[in-house]
Amino acid sequence: MPGGAAPTADKVVTDFSDNSLLPELFGKHDSNLALIEKRLGVTVSSRGNKVSIAGPSVSAGAARSVLHSLYSRLERGQTVESGDVEGAIRLAESAQPGDAQQTVIRTRKRLITPRSARQTEYVERIRESEIVFGVGPAGTGKTYLSVAVAVEMLLQGRVDRLILSRPAVEAGERIGFLPGDLRDKVDPYLRPLYDALHDMLPGDQVAKALESGDIEVAPLAFMRGRTLANSFIILDEAQNTTPMQMKMFLTRIGENSRMVIAGDPSQIDLPLGSKSGLRDALDILSGVPEVGVVHFGEADVVRHHLVTRIVQAYNENDRQRQVAQMARRTAQNGDDGG
Repeated sequence: MPGGAAPTADKVVTDFSDNSLLPELFGKHDSNLALIEKRLGVTVSSRGNKVSIAGPSVSAGAARSVLHSLYSRLERGQTVESGDVEGAIRLAESAQPGDAQQTVIRTRKRLITPRSARQTEYVERIRESEIVFGVGPAGTGKTYLSVAVAVEMLLQGRVDRLILSRPAVEAGERIGFLPGDLRDKVDPYLRPLYDALHDMLPGDQVAKALESGDIEVAPLAFMRGRTLANSFIILDEAQNTTPMQMKMFLTRIGENSRMVIAGDPSQIDLPLGSKSGLRDALDILSGVPEVGVVHFGEADVVRHHLVTRIVQAYNENDRQRQVAQMARRTAQNGDDGG
C-alpha cells in the first residue's frame, strides 16, 4: 500500500461492575471520554456498564488501560480529574501503566499516584536511595512528589523529622530585614512546599508538626554546621545554590536520612556569571552509584496541558536562539578569516 500499511483497526469492549462510579469515570458531559478520544485517536461509546473503543489496535488497547486505571482510582476512593486522565494516558502510551498502579503514596488526606513513567521512577528512587536529584522543568512533580514521600515516611515512623529548605535568592540570603521571626522571613520562599504539605495533611496537623519541630523550615543559609539524622530533607529550587552552598547542604546528611534535591537548570536566578551548585553537583557526583538522578522532560509535565505547550515553546525558542548564535559566530569567523 502506498505510504506504508495502515494501522490495524480494532474494537475493544470492556465492562465495569459498579455503575455508580461511571459518571465520575466518564466525566461531566463525558469530558474524560472526549479527552481519551482526542489524545489516543479512538472513538469511545458507552451503553450501561459496557464501553466500546474503536480505533487502531494499539490505541484501543491503551484507551482500555486508561479507563481501567482510572476506575481503579475510583474504587480506592480517589477522585478522577483531568490531570489524572492526562497522566493515565501518558502512562498507557509509555506501555508502563502497571508500574504506576503499584506505586501509591499514602498520606493522611489522600492517596497519590505518579502520572508518568518518569514520576514512577522518581518515587521509587527516593524510596530506595539516600540522596536523589530530581532535575527538569516546572510542572513535572519534582517537589510535590518528594514532599508526598516525605510525609508518608514521617507518618510511618521511618523518619523523625521533615526538613524543608530553599535558597532565598531574591533576598540574597540576607533576610534579616524582613518582618517577623525566622519562619515569617523565609515563608514566602517556601510557599510551594507548604502548599504541598497542606494537600497531604490536615491544617491543624501541619501547624502542630511545625510547632513541635517534626516539620522544620530551615532556610539554606541556616543549615551550616548541622548533622541531620533520622530526617527527610528536601532542597527545592536547587539551581539557585552556589557550588559551596550545595556542598554544604549535601554534607548535612546523617544516619537513617533521606535527601532530595529538586531543581530546574533552565531557571537559574543567580547573578550573571555565577555557577549553579546544581549543575556543579550533577557533574561531580555523576560517578557515585549511591546517588540517584532522575531527569524529567517536556513529556513529564503534569499540570494544565497549556503548561506543557508553554515549556515546549520556550525550549524551542532557546534552540532557535542557540542555532542563530552559532550561525552568527560562524559568519564572524568567516569574515575574520577573509
